[in-house]
Amino acid sequence: MKTAVFWFRRDLRLEDNAGLYHALKSGHPVLPVFIFDTHILEELEDRSDARVQFIHQAIRSLQEQLTALGSTLYVYHDTPEAAFSKLLRDFDIAAVYTNRDYEPYALKRDAAIKAMLLEQKIGFNTFKDQVIFERKEVVKDNGAPYTVFTPYSKKWKSLLTPFQLKAYPNKRYQDNFLQHKALPVPGLEALGFTPAAHTFPPAAVPGNLIRQYDSTRDIPSLPGTTHLGVHLRFGTISIRQLAQTALELNETFLNELIWRDFFQAILWHFPKVVHQSFKPEYDKIRWRNQEAEFERWCTGTTGYPIVDAGMRELNTTGFMHNRVRMITASFLCKHLLIDWRWGEAYFAKKLLDYDLAANNGNWQWAAGCGCDAAPYFRVFSPQRQTEKFDPKLVYIRTWVPELDSFDYPAPMVDHDMARKRCLETYKKALQS
Repeated sequence: MKTAVFWFRRDLRLEDNAGLYHALKSGHPVLPVFIFDTHILEELEDRSDARVQFIHQAIRSLQEQLTALGSTLYVYHDTPEAAFSKLLRDFDIAAVYTNRDYEPYALKRDAAIKAMLLEQKIGFNTFKDQVIFERKEVVKDNGAPYTVFTPYSKKWKSLLTPFQLKAYPNKRYQDNFLQHKALPVPGLEALGFTPAAHTFPPAAVPGNLIRQYDSTRDIPSLPGTTHLGVHLRFGTISIRQLAQTALELNETFLNELIWRDFFQAILWHFPKVVHQSFKPEYDKIRWRNQEAEFERWCTGTTGYPIVDAGMRELNTTGFMHNRVRMITASFLCKHLLIDWRWGEAYFAKKLLDYDLAANNGNWQWAAGCGCDAAPYFRVFSPQRQTEKFDPKLVYIRTWVPELDSFDYPAPMVDHDMARKRCLETYKKALQS
């Protein structure tokens, strides 16, 4: 019996899933597949990486739902090439369906799998699912990509119709999954990982929070952000559902979702940004790159309380408040003159909601070298940021309990000196 394969990746849900919808309507029973990709897992240094645990929990949830439908998820712990070799041996596959991913590794992976399937005359069908608009859907009238957010967002909003936010009615076709007894999901230990002591946020859309988002999002001591980043990253929530809610409740929150699309578009049009500055002249900056200073930044012992609080929150929880992310990133690049790529890589290791496009875009914004970036002469004052966003030190004292003791270090660098040094270093590079 011919089957259609649906390959789960950044879309770990049965509801409102574009590629899964098309697979279920293909006329063939659908074999759902997930691959714990060893190419990716082997690069992770932390054997208790909470993101693997999050994915593992999502896969177990999918398996429970599929078992209730009389089907099962086929879970592989292998390279995608090896997993598909096994699938081709074990099943008569009519076509493969999946949702698009825009990161460089994903593009190479999918090209290799597509070529493998093409040899067997099997179609590889991909669909848009993790963004509202992708690739060349939001461009200037002359077809050129936008590199500034505000005009991009205006065009994005002008193109938005109810069609883009319409949910896929997957439930209507759930009888079309391949009927099979439930197969075991390998445990975390079998994948080479151990459980992390993390509690993950729910995948619920907090309506009241979104309504107040514009007035609460910059205050790190308040529960003023949704913590949905990890769910958007791995697709345990639908971007269409969230954008529809944002459209109804709060434009500021909608703009944050548009930033996601914008950075994905930048990565698509300008893949060089993964390793290079969007503005090439910024690659002439002579970074100091002092490893001992970088270590103090990583461990939250800089002597700047708002910076240290943010880094300790990140190291402990895998999350950092969005305002504090800007402050800590600016401090690394401009106060310490450490290459933004060092900070980006550290965030990539630690953030539960790590997303290459957004992480890269935001770090380049902070360093001044990205598209639509903060100008290089804008240097955040940690003290002023504290006075504005944590004046009673509620957030800081949560993460820096020794603030008033002799155990807390003096500032590792003087702000005025660091600002002057930064401006001179940037100016010299940009005028060369």
